[in-house]
Amino acid sequence: MAAWSDPSLTVLDSPLSQLNSDGRRTYTGDSSVISDVDGCSYEEDLVSHINSITDSNNHLMTKYKWCLNYQEAAVYLQEGENNDKYDTHPSNYDALPAYQVAHNYWFHILDLFASILLLSLALCESPAVTNMALPVGVHSSLELFCLLILALILGIRLKWLKFRTFFKHKRTVLKMFLLLVMLVEAFVMICRQKNHLRVTRAVRPFFLMDSYYCKGVRRFTRQIFQSLRPIFDMLLLLLFFMLIFSILGFYLFSDINNYTYFSTIQDSFVSLFVLLTTANYPDVMMPAYNESRFYVAFFIIYLSLELFFLMNLLLAVVYDKFSSLEKEKLRKLFFHKRLGCRYAFQLLVSRQHPATIQLKHFQGMMQYLRPKMSRKDVYLTFKSMNVLSTGSLSLTEFFTVYGCSKLKWKPKNVSTIWSEDFRYPFNLIFRVLHRIVTHKCFEYYIYLTIASNFTWIVIETVQMSVQHISVKKYDFTATGVTVFFIYIYVIEACLKILGKGPREYFTTGWDLFDFFVTLVSIIGLLGEIVNHNFYYIMVLRPFRLLRLFKINRRYRDVLGTFFVIFSRLVSIALTIMMLYYFFGIIGMELIGDVDLTNCCKNTSVEDFYREDNSTSIQGFYYLNNFQNILYSGVTLFELTVVNNWFIIMEGYANAVSEWLRLYFMLFYIVSMVVMNIVVAFVLDAFLFRIQYKRTMNCKDIEDESIQQIDIPLSQRNYKCTKVIYQGERHKNREDFSLQMYQDEVTVWLEEEVQEHMHAINYMKNLQQRNRDNSANLEDFSVNDSDTRHLTLTL
Repeated sequence: MAAWSDPSLTVLDSPLSQLNSDGRRTYTGDSSVISDVDGCSYEEDLVSHINSITDSNNHLMTKYKWCLNYQEAAVYLQEGENNDKYDTHPSNYDALPAYQVAHNYWFHILDLFASILLLSLALCESPAVTNMALPVGVHSSLELFCLLILALILGIRLKWLKFRTFFKHKRTVLKMFLLLVMLVEAFVMICRQKNHLRVTRAVRPFFLMDSYYCKGVRRFTRQIFQSLRPIFDMLLLLLFFMLIFSILGFYLFSDINNYTYFSTIQDSFVSLFVLLTTANYPDVMMPAYNESRFYVAFFIIYLSLELFFLMNLLLAVVYDKFSSLEKEKLRKLFFHKRLGCRYAFQLLVSRQHPATIQLKHFQGMMQYLRPKMSRKDVYLTFKSMNVLSTGSLSLTEFFTVYGCSKLKWKPKNVSTIWSEDFRYPFNLIFRVLHRIVTHKCFEYYIYLTIASNFTWIVIETVQMSVQHISVKKYDFTATGVTVFFIYIYVIEACLKILGKGPREYFTTGWDLFDFFVTLVSIIGLLGEIVNHNFYYIMVLRPFRLLRLFKINRRYRDVLGTFFVIFSRLVSIALTIMMLYYFFGIIGMELIGDVDLTNCCKNTSVEDFYREDNSTSIQGFYYLNNFQNILYSGVTLFELTVVNNWFIIMEGYANAVSEWLRLYFMLFYIVSMVVMNIVVAFVLDAFLFRIQYKRTMNCKDIEDESIQQIDIPLSQRNYKCTKVIYQGERHKNREDFSLQMYQDEVTVWLEEEVQEHMHAINYMKNLQQRNRDNSANLEDFSVNDSDTRHLTLTL
């Protein structure tokens, strides 16, 4: 582990990790000592003056070294928390400024801004969205501006990592290569002032994915690539059987008149590929079924094998791989954080206390790890970690720094009601309100009101539908029933705010949801009075019915799973949008100028692209195109849904080239893999919730979602009077996983101890082993401090 401070500045009270190898104190003076010595007249004064200056300089140097150790220890803990590799740790103090800039908040914002702006240029570049087109020189200059910002960010990363570490990071090297190519392309665009084929635009999402705030996207993408091997094996099996059935179908059905699905081996393979998605079933079967009833066996066997068996087996393989990756990721992150704690611990111990961290050193480190945390909160965090109450932290206690440093501290209110300190009779009134709103009868009454409101909305909607009343012409003036229900919702919200207290009400998920729906209902009611066009806001009222699902435990698990994984679902949605962007840009470059209106003459899909109304099939499929990035996204989403997706593929294959089928089929395979991983992720989250409840024997996981620690403090003037402070933090998936897999975590720790002991014994054996050249190994013996240093490092 590299240290930032100079070991030659070591003094007696210096950090343990900064001692010289021989253990001697050294001192390097400066010119100020010499100048002060010249001013002394007598030898005794000279010696006394030198000693005082030396002591003062030693104190300043020790303080300086401790500050460096505090900062480096905080960096190690941040690297452990962010799951950054320790080989990217700043190698010396000179690299620290670049490291601090690269991890600055505004620096991350600048990186995110440049990445988003670079992506949004697709709206303005040819083919551009209507009314958003920009001249070539303008959007090329904007692109160059974004690329230069990203190049600057990469340059700062290079200054921090140095060349050797920089080029060992594959993602960083790939980013540098893409930047060079795109910079050259941007310069060419500015010089030529003319558009050309630019497929490199498709890799722009990579820069957004590499930004700091898209860690979830990188994580999900990494899991996709880690799951590719078993998925690829299953896809080969799928395609192998598909090819066999294609050959068999060609021999069976190619002689049937006007049966174009199997006329050639290419048509046979494409037809069965589409049949795997059931988009062309049973149309693809009916001509053969008309020829012979026995031909139906071919399609039943094919669908049973490919669709019902192999596709579900693919999902099972993906889920198994995903689950194993999740547990392995948990183990690696667990030990990665422990290693960061070991590195930080080694920097925070001193010669006087070589096995524990003192409070002052913990406070110094927290100034860099949590700079906004007050000294009182730091002290409370220290006490919460010091479970043995020894006044110093051991390594085992220091391992809890990640969880304890996130605690939010506040004085614990002994009373359970927020209005307990109010004057009489207000405290009595609010206590009665609290009992009312927390009673089960009040909750059931609200459930009955919501159900009645929903029933009235359904009756009102059915009447409009039966009478064939136009929604736009309907008089949505609020009726007495509507106003009555809104009044009940408003009264409920007011009673809960007064009874529970604003803090508790506006920090509860379901109460916030009810408040939002009530607020929307009030806005809709006021909007109807002013303008009838506000009727569409009122359709949000039925969403309040979701609250009824809290009654059923299974529904609570479903909705609870959704709320827990919502942040990760956002990352998944961003990943899918980046996938659409990638294929959308490629589609725009290949077929962006193709118009499918009235195309595909004399083909089976001709009627779907006909613009007039002479046909009974008015498909409007000519609207599915790649004329700009927004239209491309809509088209790709339709391909993802796979309902009649082959019609779009056949349209472009007939209008441009048969080879375009490869583009659509490749997109389907990639999207199918991504969607399978999404399903595996949702299944894993839901099953983990159920398994946790069974393993930990708890009724609801939300009851254990908050970690609370109470710490008593004595006031200085009244030492017998204690103030209780309570620290709270929300548990994450990692905390629940470590609790549920306690037995496996114990095995992991035992294996870690065995590895440490093996390494220590190996070093001790080096002292006793004789070599052929009779070298005296005792001169290079391993002492106890070296053994301890190895233990901390491992």
